[in-house]
Amino acid sequence: MSSSRINALLTWAATQHGLTPHHIHLAPAGGDASFRRYFRLTLPSGETQVVMDAPPDQEDSTPFVTIARQWRAAGLPVPRVHAADLNAGFLLLDDLGETPLQTLFTDTDAVHDHTRDALELIGALQNRANPAALLAFDETLLGRELDLFPEWHLRAWLGLPEPESWHALRAALIEQALSQPAVTVHRDFDAMNLMPHQGQLYMIDFQDAVAGPLSYDAISLLRGRYWRFCQNEFDGFMADVYRQARNDGRLSSATDEATFLRQSHAMAAQRSLKVLGIFCRLTLRDGKRGYLERLPDFLVHLEDSLAALPEHANFADWLGQTLRPAITQKLATLDAQERPK
Repeated sequence: MSSSRINALLTWAATQHGLTPHHIHLAPAGGDASFRRYFRLTLPSGETQVVMDAPPDQEDSTPFVTIARQWRAAGLPVPRVHAADLNAGFLLLDDLGETPLQTLFTDTDAVHDHTRDALELIGALQNRANPAALLAFDETLLGRELDLFPEWHLRAWLGLPEPESWHALRAALIEQALSQPAVTVHRDFDAMNLMPHQGQLYMIDFQDAVAGPLSYDAISLLRGRYWRFCQNEFDGFMADVYRQARNDGRLSSATDEATFLRQSHAMAAQRSLKVLGIFCRLTLRDGKRGYLERLPDFLVHLEDSLAALPEHANFADWLGQTLRPAITQKLATLDAQERPK
């Protein structure tokens, strides 16, 4: 970040409070996989807020501001947008602290308790937020996510072609996703994007929200990077999602529990394939570090999902015989290259 931009950000943040820059303090406050940067603003009173720097030539903050205001008006827990200059790419937000949900994943009981709380929040999101104004998570978008896998993970990172079974799997996963009711989907409902604050769980990083499959956000949570749920645990949580959705009308009686569970495993496979691709893209195209070491976690998630979809046994066999050894060898080679001589 250039000194001129940090100075402009500092001046803008101070002006929002009728102050001059030397009366306030800005300190880095974490970041994410995008081009956004976050700073903690400390006022003379000791009150803090978060300043988002989202360069407009790289990040369009309009969806974030629009969705934040709509969801907050619907009674959903999201940070308040106190001020926004979309032309400059500066936003002033509530400070929700520095403790994302995954830091509370200390043992199995804690993980289960916090996961249940997060699943309840998904229900509130789907019941209160109108998906009508959001981009449709349609066949094109689902396919675009899936195609990250052969483009970036296989060809760009590993130098491998996709197997013959890929095209049948791709088509089936899209079909299963589109068979679910379309609801408001956060799209990155990961523990990292959930902030416990003053006894409530808040959502952040929701700018990519879409109208899409009912199970998608639950999958993002249950097949995330911070905990591996065994198959029985996963099925149990998704059964809870099913019952809640049936009870409040998000899901009709035309879909039985077994069908919903199969749809959920297919959705989980879709998202794992997307993540395997996008983590390689973040590494190769954007120069982001630390993502490749997470690939084995999502490979395991993918294996778990495919185990519940026996009609895709050919792809699962290729995964075990070709993909897993290739990933293991590639990561070992990279690790050896980075070791001190």
